[in-house]
Amino acid sequence: MLADLNDFITPSQACIKPVSAPENKAKAPGDASTEIHIDSAGSYYEISSDLPTKTSGQKLEQAQINLNDCLACSGCITSAESVLITLQSHTEVLNFLKDNDPVSATYRVPIVSIAPQSLASLSASVSSSSRSPITSLQILRRLVNFFREDMGFADVFDTTFGRHLVLKDHVREFQERKTNASNGIENQLPMLSSACPGWICYAEKTHPEMLPFIAQTKSPQQMMGTLVKEWIAEKYGLSPSDIYHVTVMPCYDKKLEASRSDFYNDLYSTRDVDCVITTAELQYLLRDKGRDLETPVPGELYVTPPTFPSHETTRWKDRIVFPELMEHQGTSSGSYLRSIISHLQSIYPDAHLSTKQLRNVDHVEYTLTSPSSKEVLFKAAKCYGFRNLQNVVRKVGKEQGLRVTRGAAGKLKSRAIVSRKAAGGSTDRPYDYVEVMACPGGCVNGGGQVKPPLRSRDMNANMSASRDEEGFTRQWEADGVKLPHTMEESRWGDREWNKVVEAAYWAEAPAPQKELAEKLELEIEDYLSRGGDESRKTTFFRTQYRAVESDVVGLAVQW
Repeated sequence: MLADLNDFITPSQACIKPVSAPENKAKAPGDASTEIHIDSAGSYYEISSDLPTKTSGQKLEQAQINLNDCLACSGCITSAESVLITLQSHTEVLNFLKDNDPVSATYRVPIVSIAPQSLASLSASVSSSSRSPITSLQILRRLVNFFREDMGFADVFDTTFGRHLVLKDHVREFQERKTNASNGIENQLPMLSSACPGWICYAEKTHPEMLPFIAQTKSPQQMMGTLVKEWIAEKYGLSPSDIYHVTVMPCYDKKLEASRSDFYNDLYSTRDVDCVITTAELQYLLRDKGRDLETPVPGELYVTPPTFPSHETTRWKDRIVFPELMEHQGTSSGSYLRSIISHLQSIYPDAHLSTKQLRNVDHVEYTLTSPSSKEVLFKAAKCYGFRNLQNVVRKVGKEQGLRVTRGAAGKLKSRAIVSRKAAGGSTDRPYDYVEVMACPGGCVNGGGQVKPPLRSRDMNANMSASRDEEGFTRQWEADGVKLPHTMEESRWGDREWNKVVEAAYWAEAPAPQKELAEKLELEIEDYLSRGGDESRKTTFFRTQYRAVESDVVGLAVQW
């Protein structure tokens, strides 16, 4: 429920219908002859206004908002769980597979890509009721078995190889921007990360002045979409529309990202990602199919990935195999900042890295300093959650001499109000980079993750069920004490549970697969170099953003 979200940004005036007191006027010809009445249960009925008594009329269906409607609205920014999603769900996947006959001429090859944060959430959830911990790799192997054997998917990948490609291009883009900034080109730094669709949606609708600073590198989800629909499709001798690509993500806003027009192929009338389901929706899918992730599968502990049967096993001789759960340093939200720091440390091996926590653990500054000259070589921040994000937006706007807009209600045009150089500069070194995520705690705390297990409402959260209120160990049943069965509703954003999911994310990983990754990178480089068109690399790795203008002027709204 929205009341449970502690990071909720209230809707602005553009999505709230203005209220005005109706005047008593005589009914004019052509006026509506029906009225809408709401009963005690909240149901809507259309009744005739001409009848002397109000009788029950026709019950109206509840209106629904699809993804394109949501993207078209420029009036509100809410937490991810506030979006009413109907076009992308596990039910949609089941309906597609039901109608996707392998012998039909319209058959589309199903492929699924799974985010590592989703695997960590499932790992933590399954481990909480298991005798021994279940790693993310085991969860991945069990899901590979499920999707191929039970669902008939041709390929099952995790998205870490896509993230690997994204991080390398992210570093390249930062170097490009740094060079441009040193040559006097404006609006290059600080570079703001671009992997969080909630942040992108927020910036496009309420802070268009920030768009030039946002990295154009695609997110790992959309990088996997490009790999699957372009590179893998060519490898398998298919067109992009011959593949049905599903992703499993920790965040509802990933559904919105996949629906952006930038990721739609007009030539083949297909999206890079056809359907996005959340981690929790994957749980529903598993339950519908009667599969329990606590049940191990053969070969799940092998060093190399085991081979599972599918409807597509014999179609292609050379099947694509990506590295599994590629390791990285930094944060569980992708390590975009850490990848840049590692790159700079390779250039300045003696540089000293210091960190400083600001308001909370979700807002941390990083400074890379030369030990000899004490010169600040690089300054950046990690910023998670809208509360911290808004502070960073104001800070960046001030440093860059930009007027920070007020969003849809004010409809202010972003413009430079003062030159930083003309003002003499800031005494504080401005940021070079900011890793931005809309959710507090980052992607492991996405709104689509599995909720934490229920716990007793009458027990202290810091005590086990075997201890009393004073912390003493008790044998409740032996003492004849009947424990209450009332349970506390699980909540999104539970910090203790987030720590458990975070630990599962960083738990045992497979052996490094550097050689396989390098081999695939060379193949992709060769693919992009064909024809000598350098623009192919740009469209393959990067995207673009645009401001969403509002038609509402706050002063014109009647309340």
